[in-house]
Amino acid sequence: MINLAEAVKLKSILGKKTQELVNELHRSAFVTVEKGQAPKTSNRALPLIEADLAQVRLDTRTLDRLVYEANIQNTVDFKGQKLALVEAIELATQLRAEADMCKDFSMREKESVRFGYGENTMLYEIALYEPDEYRERATKLEKDAHKLSNLINSKNYSIQINFDDSRYF
Repeated sequence: MINLAEAVKLKSILGKKTQELVNELHRSAFVTVEKGQAPKTSNRALPLIEADLAQVRLDTRTLDRLVYEANIQNTVDFKGQKLALVEAIELATQLRAEADMCKDFSMREKESVRFGYGENTMLYEIALYEPDEYRERATKLEKDAHKLSNLINSKNYSIQINFDDSRYF
């Protein structure tokens, strides 16, 4: 048994392990020899590498399924709503994106001069919003995203997944 937070980290480790085994497979698949000479190699045999790769891929699929199930079946309470973890993760991402947009708007001036093309034409760019309001909104959205992320992280450490990670740790 491992907790969901460990499972998420393990998914990353398994991805790297898969790539390492694919690279080893490519390195071990060929050898250069003089004509008539028998190939000699210190590399592992292809069937052994392929078996390891098959096991890692099976474990990756199993772990993915377990993580997805846990993210659907478990919830967090945020602002009076019960959100499945998968939805909460997406909401936190959306809150951060909206906060970034509000920050961008907040950094603009309410009115600025733009020079036009032609005979001494002065153009003005006028914001149709209040930059200070967007600054405050960005701060609130960042706080909400941080609170939600903390709820998700806390929940991830409390959820147990039935997966044996002894092959990797």
